[in-house]
Amino acid sequence: MTDPELDVRLEGGALWLTLDRPEVFNALSPQMAVDIARLTEEAVARDDVRVVVLTGTGAAFSTGADISGADAHENFDVRALDAANRIIRAIVALDKPVVAAVNGVAAGVGCSAALAADIIVAAESASFLLAFARIGLMPDGGASTTVAASIGRARAMRMGLLAEPLTAQEAYDAGLVTHVVPDADFPATVDKVVGRLASGPPLALAATKRAINAATLHQLEDALERERAGQSLLLRTADVAEGMRAFGERRRPVFTGE
Repeated sequence: MTDPELDVRLEGGALWLTLDRPEVFNALSPQMAVDIARLTEEAVARDDVRVVVLTGTGAAFSTGADISGADAHENFDVRALDAANRIIRAIVALDKPVVAAVNGVAAGVGCSAALAADIIVAAESASFLLAFARIGLMPDGGASTTVAASIGRARAMRMGLLAEPLTAQEAYDAGLVTHVVPDADFPATVDKVVGRLASGPPLALAATKRAINAATLHQLEDALERERAGQSLLLRTADVAEGMRAFGERRRPVFTGE
């Protein structure tokens, strides 16, 4: 059974996966992550699906893994990373276009998932943030490769080390996203792009996706493994415990390097 907070619909050859937890800015629960990955994987064998669309409701696309709660540090472990990585692998491996319709803030692994998509349509009010360093972690979900492949090492370092958000326009100017449109035009633009892909030549689109990914993301699997190893170590540190406590208490963390 699919998580009720993930709205799933098929329309005109497009499989829409809409994160529907607006009260927590579409933070990914473990079940939502599993369902997104599973449905994307299953789309490979579905003749009625020509394109997959990932989007959110409310003010956010997704703020990433759900680390709310006083016991977040005890409950958040490498299994959440594995679930997120499964989403990234499914998006990249799918032989059909995947569109990220970024309606608002995309942060953490929510940002990583959006940037793994083939077409990224951002509303003008959207923003992109690799927020991991704010809680003592490193970027994951393949972002260490996808971001650098799109905008280069220097900008990737700035996003990863300083955890600074990029506005939608800045992301477009940097080459991180494919479209940026005024909020009022966002739904119509997404529908137009999705419709064009759904009616396009599936074999040619699949071949194009494979070729471009092979040229630009050939190190993705190594990146996912490096990120998993690094994150596994970081999750056992006092800095991450402090970062998650500070996040829950809405204060600035004090990191000690321990």
